[in-house]
Amino acid sequence: MTRRSPLPVRFGLPRVLLSVAALAGAAGCASLDSPGEGGPAAEAPAYRVGDRWVYRATDGFYAPVQWEETREITAITAEGAAVRVTQKGPTVDNTRTERWAAPGRVLAGALFDDETRRFATPLKRYEFPLAPGKTWNQWVDNYNEATKKDGQINRYVRVGGWERVTTPAGTYDAIRLRVLMRLDDDEFWRWPTECNYLIAYAPAVRGIVREEKEAQYREKGTQSDGTAAFRSQHAVLELVAFTPGP
Repeated sequence: MTRRSPLPVRFGLPRVLLSVAALAGAAGCASLDSPGEGGPAAEAPAYRVGDRWVYRATDGFYAPVQWEETREITAITAEGAAVRVTQKGPTVDNTRTERWAAPGRVLAGALFDDETRRFATPLKRYEFPLAPGKTWNQWVDNYNEATKKDGQINRYVRVGGWERVTTPAGTYDAIRLRVLMRLDDDEFWRWPTECNYLIAYAPAVRGIVREEKEAQYREKGTQSDGTAAFRSQHAVLELVAFTPGP
């Protein structure tokens, strides 16, 4: 498996280690409160075997890593759906399988990059119906198969309004979600990774059409402890094609 390397770009921040709740307040979800707030709720999709999403993805700053990401539902049973995720690019070659208990409910899957996590209780990736202004805040125990470690994730989501989003696959009516997460990857020398994502979900394709992902962490026990952060993610995914199952 080829993995993407972290992005050691450093920048100054206020002297505070923000929790997910604090990040939610600090962010103010300003981009979610723009014109277009309100409107109908997005109902849970009805997935079919063969549903296939292809994304163009980049991650990085000066020489970003690029790849094509394909997600395809390969099976649907009484226990849920199996989803094959393939990432292919000049320096990327990964394949994994996610398991969804129901639309928006993840039993095993990735939160940050291309890792596979098994959740003690289903992760609420989407809390359908997605109504503007709706929020949920989840603490979930998980096992990370890449690191072979148990941990606990804090994930906060706020649903914004609707907007027209143009991607290589076309233009869609999409509802926005702001996702703030604190991961479980702290060590003796660093604090946990903090993530700030913006997702555009379009019912017409039963999934996301665009995702912007920013993440950072801080080191412990240094002269700049609590005042500087290292950016570990600067990614964008855009839908290139959606093929519904038969």
